[in-house]
Amino acid sequence: MAMGNVKESLNEPSGYLVPDSFERFLADLKGAAREDRHPLINPKLFASALSIDIQTLASQAHVHRTTISRAQGAEKLQRYLRDALRVLGAAADINGDFHDALFWFRNEPLSAFDYKTPEQLVSEGRAVDLLRYVQSLQAGVVG
Repeated sequence: MAMGNVKESLNEPSGYLVPDSFERFLADLKGAAREDRHPLINPKLFASALSIDIQTLASQAHVHRTTISRAQGAEKLQRYLRDALRVLGAAADINGDFHDALFWFRNEPLSAFDYKTPEQLVSEGRAVDLLRYVQSLQAGVVG
């Protein structure tokens, strides 16, 4: 999908065609940042990639839903997005499939964290703990 079509299709829940690689997803985010002329992670593009609505994203980032459209640069929102991207990147590095990493992030209950999903852990501010866990999986220490 050309970047010119990304903005137009963000109003539709499934308007963004999620790429096969994390690197391509980052490139799409960078392209959206260039179009907006701000070095920010586009929360609408992120939400579309994870198939979540704006209210859900706002709830996870602990911001008001209007922050997503009116204050995309809000530090709390951008911090959540950066942390989520760090975790998604690490997960994609382990198994090599970005779609699997997205599914894992949203849905996989982790026994080491009282069966919370990675998405819940990032929302709770536990991205560093989760990254350590992912790195231990990569090293073969856990599981």
